This record gives sequence, structure tokens and C-alpha cells, in this order.
Amino acid sequence: MSENNTATYTVENRIAWVKFNRPEKRNCMSPALNQRMMEILDEVEHHPDTGVLVLSGEGTAWSAGMDLKEYFRETEAKGLGATRQAQRESYGWWRRLRWFQKPTIAMVNGWCFGGGYGPLFACDLAFAAEEAQFGLSEINWGILPGGGATKVAVELLGFRNAMYHAMMGENIDGKKAADWGLVNEAVPLAQLQVRVTEVADVLLKKNPVALKAAKDAIRRVGEMTYDNAEDYLIRAQEAANFFDNDGRKDGIRQFLDDKSYKPGLGAYKVQS
Repeated sequence: MSENNTATYTVENRIAWVKFNRPEKRNCMSPALNQRMMEILDEVEHHPDTGVLVLSGEGTAWSAGMDLKEYFRETEAKGLGATRQAQRESYGWWRRLRWFQKPTIAMVNGWCFGGGYGPLFACDLAFAAEEAQFGLSEINWGILPGGGATKVAVELLGFRNAMYHAMMGENIDGKKAADWGLVNEAVPLAQLQVRVTEVADVLLKKNPVALKAAKDAIRRVGEMTYDNAEDYLIRAQEAANFFDNDGRKDGIRQFLDDKSYKPGLGAYKVQS
């Protein structure tokens, strides 16, 4: 176990519960935290005991963004090389999370500001406490929402809401975040982990090869023309069949021959 405890995780019933662990700093992301998150992703991604990753925060925050002192001021004081290294480490694990092998869920239990939008977008699904607070506060201290936050706002909120969110510097709660599309759903904080566990348990019953292919397809085709997306999806299905043709055959057999499930109502039984 690393002595760097700025992020931690436990595995229960094939769910890896990963937590930012700087509650006294509202889980602001520092160079040490970013390094630890990459270590955790290395440990979890291909481990046979994990099927879903849930990312949350210790205490009252999910992540209040980048640590202004450690990530910005102290790093910038060391020069351009140190700044670029810090950027590689933070953007690196967000990128790794975007293309993670297994389904990922952001469980936003509290404050989520600025740089926190990077890992929020990196997760496949996102659920928030109604009490959570989301904000792009950068405009309030004189900069634009960087680190990908502006791109995340445009991708998830649409033009008008993204423009308002970036320019006004006002916070929104979990309910409005769900209404705007920043998260899938908002529930009372007391019910948040229960709801996320329900979703994770559903994902654990589905074909992992198909889930990975679907995750990648959703992220890829948004930048493609229809014809290019059609071609990509045909090739992606062929690749998935190559790696797990027995899984596809099992699903078709259970539907057509065994009549043991209906695709519109649930998943076939994945053979262990």
C-alpha cells in the first residue's frame, strides 16, 4: 500500500469504492492526489475481483477542484517544466478514467467545482446528492474554466446553460445539475450510496466486453458524421465478437432457444 493516502479505495462485492481523501481541503486535487489516483487505477482496472468503479469523496465534498496553493502557486514557482508535469499527471489519470476498462460511476456527495469537472466527465455515469453544489467559480477569481472544464460544460449542458454557468460563477445544486444534464440523477444524500449500488449491481450482471465496447462507442461517435459512426460501430461490433463470441452466442441462445430472458426487460445470464 502506498504511503500516499490522498485517495483510498476498498472493494466490496466487486465494486471498487474509490475516494478522494483530503476532506480538510474539500478533496482539492494536488500533485500527490493525482499521482495516487493513477496508482489506484493501475491496481483496480484489470483486477479480477472488481467489475465497477465508483468515485466519491471523503467528508462533505466530492472535489472542490484543483488545490490553488499546491497545484498552482507552488508548482508554478518551480517553472514551466513542473507545471507541465503537474498537468500531465492530472489530465493523464482523467484520460485513463475516460477509457477505463470497466464501468465507472461518479457518486457526487458534496462540493464539485472547477477541475472536479474533469473526473466527473471521465466517469461513464454520474449520480449526485440533491444537496451537492456544483460550480465553475474560475470567473470569480479572474480566469476561464480551464483543465477541460469548459469543454465538459459544453458537452453536458448545451450552449445556453454552459455559457451561463461559465460566465456567472453561480453554484447550482444537485437537482439543477440533473435537470441540466451534468449528472444522470439526483437523490437525497442519505439515499445516494444505495442508489449507486443498485446501478452498479445492474452493470455487474452485464457482459463486460459489450459494456466496454458501448462505453467507447458513446464517447467516440459524438465527434463523427453519421456515416463514419456507422462504419466505426460495425467494426467495433466485429472486434467485440472476436474477443467474446461465446458471450454473444450465449445471449442469442438464451433468448431464442431457452427463452429465459427478454432483451428489452433485462440482461442474459453471463457465464462465469
